[in-house]
Amino acid sequence: MIPYFNLKYASICKRREKGRVVKIVEEVVFGKPEEVLRLLKADTVGRINTSYVERLNLSIRNSLARFIRRGMNCSKDLEIHSKAIDFFQAWYNFVKPHKSLRVELKEGDRKWMQRTPAMAEELTDRIWSLSELLCFRIPVQ
Repeated sequence: MIPYFNLKYASICKRREKGRVVKIVEEVVFGKPEEVLRLLKADTVGRINTSYVERLNLSIRNSLARFIRRGMNCSKDLEIHSKAIDFFQAWYNFVKPHKSLRVELKEGDRKWMQRTPAMAEELTDRIWSLSELLCFRIPVQ
């Protein structure tokens, strides 16, 4: 199987002895090392920072029961699983305000303006309601 040409992938393996990390082995598996380090926000000495990916993984696990346990919410069908992830991604980016993205207001009674990732990327100018998200019609291309 051949990976996508634009796939960027790095792995980090922590070696432990008596519960303590003694060595960290970093390896760029796919992609140019400079580009992978830039995309993963490597620090100034070139260490790979996985905290962004781990935070996203935690958000997904906490928001989608199908990633937590097997049972009624388990993904039995790949198509339904894919749609659940697509819905989560849309909700996460357009409906759910993120505290880390809020901006301080200089005027008025409110101290902060809440923002979603879509607002931060200037894809929209407001926080969407769940109803708005569910009723949004995707234009045919």
